[in-house]
Amino acid sequence: MSLQSDELSNLFNTSYGYGYYDYTDFPSSAAAPCRIDSTSAIFKYFVAFVYVVVCLLSLVGNSLVVLVVTYNKGSRSVTDMYLLHLAIADLLFALTLPFWAIYRAHEWIFGNVMCKATSVLKEVNFYSGVLLLAFISIDRYLAIVYATRAVTEKRHWVKFLCFGIWLFSFLISFPMVVFRNAFRDNSSSVVVCYENIQGGKTSEWRVILRILPQVFGFIIPLIIMLLCYSVTVHRLLQTKNSQKTKAMKVIIAVVLVFLLCWLPYNISILADTLMRVGIIADTCDRRKSIDLALSSTEILGFAHSCINPIIYAFIGQKFRNNFLKFLVARGIISKTVMLRYRKGSASSTSGITSTTL
Repeated sequence: MSLQSDELSNLFNTSYGYGYYDYTDFPSSAAAPCRIDSTSAIFKYFVAFVYVVVCLLSLVGNSLVVLVVTYNKGSRSVTDMYLLHLAIADLLFALTLPFWAIYRAHEWIFGNVMCKATSVLKEVNFYSGVLLLAFISIDRYLAIVYATRAVTEKRHWVKFLCFGIWLFSFLISFPMVVFRNAFRDNSSSVVVCYENIQGGKTSEWRVILRILPQVFGFIIPLIIMLLCYSVTVHRLLQTKNSQKTKAMKVIIAVVLVFLLCWLPYNISILADTLMRVGIIADTCDRRKSIDLALSSTEILGFAHSCINPIIYAFIGQKFRNNFLKFLVARGIISKTVMLRYRKGSASSTSGITSTTL
């Protein structure tokens, strides 16, 4: 299907998720532009409150993960390295949540530079997260299916891989630096932080800027995760190795939570893109539904940044043990308390169990 310039001239030049569309080329029977009512004040302040809570939980939880993993250098595995970078990505994103909270409750008041910076951190957090989880799935696949632990434990290679993940995540998010701007939306009369691309000649690659990151930064890593974990879980069920099974519980929980938080948002983005290129019918009601879906699922995606430390704390026995070791080393609790806790809980001794798991 060929993409005409006039069909896509406003693909990104809208402020969906914040209340307004203003299309002059609305193709349905309605002659007037489609205007979506502003989000109610109660909902806006509720979302802002949720963002602040998520920010606090994320800062505390991910800081603890960073402390525990960095403290236990001797028993740190490749998976720990990946999870450490995952926690760092969530920490950086958490620092932007107060800005998004104020934006939700009011309008963008922080200027153009902060608009670009916070948008990039949001995108980098998402793409680095899914790529790190994909590499964790590959690492677990090699360690369990092919028992190549000696290869996967070469940490100097992991450092280069993590650097490559960060670099790729930034490059795939670079359009935010170029096109994301703070500007006053004509239809809503408020300052928004959004893509502001002008001119009909660039319409075709506006679609590419949205679709390509989704393909290479989400769909392909998701396929890798599903394939690796399908084979890995199948092998674990065959061997019936309880220690290895325990070691997989946290990782599988992390992946499932990631999908539950981010998959709905990416489906909403896909539906919005298909509507804008004309593959699905563009109607005012559909725009309202997609706008609501984008706003709601984005909240779920943002909340993901504080969930992984909760998973480690409730499922990861070794994470709790190493956290207690950290507290003992800092003199916060006594060694007797730690030993008493360990006696009351079974500690995993699997060779592939990481510091975090």
